[in-house]
Amino acid sequence: MLQPRLKLVDLDNHDVRRAYKRWAPVYDATFGKVVEAGVRQTVALANKYDGRLLEVGVGTGLALPLYKPSLRVTGIDLSPDMLQRARERAAKSRLRNIEALAEMDATALSFPDRSFDITVAMYVMTVVPDPEKVVHEIARVTRPGGVAIIVNHFSVERGLRGAVEKRLAGFADILGWRPEFPQDALMVSNKLELIQVRPVRPFGFFRQLLFRRLP
Repeated sequence: MLQPRLKLVDLDNHDVRRAYKRWAPVYDATFGKVVEAGVRQTVALANKYDGRLLEVGVGTGLALPLYKPSLRVTGIDLSPDMLQRARERAAKSRLRNIEALAEMDATALSFPDRSFDITVAMYVMTVVPDPEKVVHEIARVTRPGGVAIIVNHFSVERGLRGAVEKRLAGFADILGWRPEFPQDALMVSNKLELIQVRPVRPFGFFRQLLFRRLP
């Protein structure tokens, strides 16, 4: 069931680029260590499928060496600083299945409709200025019968964690991501059928959502 559009804390592309210019030099050694297990878990799921894969928000390219060689991988990111590290990682690992690593706005992908068999977006939706548009773009560029995998932090309403997320929400522009972000914010496309939800390591703080692209 589609959900009504939810009011989220505003971010813009300038906020995101500024935040990840600061984060890029230390990302792998900090947040990268937190998400490493989740990246491996998600890539293992993506590797069950075949064809062309788009990674939205490829960042520093943590996942790139983990995709099976038969997948033809394209990665996009808004941050040129993060992309530079992704390109260096791909070159160092001598990856031959990378079709492109491009600077691009996830709310306005330049790819034709139905371009990819698998679309992956890990730890991205709390960062982008308009997550609803990103979901619609993911649906547009994924072929019918293909899959979309979204991994993200989703906020809770109650308890200590809920209180902390609400308090941090006012600093979203400084952090470069939204601490307060409900899962319902992504249930906006009638072309994507949610078929599986799983907790992501470590601690289940993140969730992995698997969608099937409908005709």
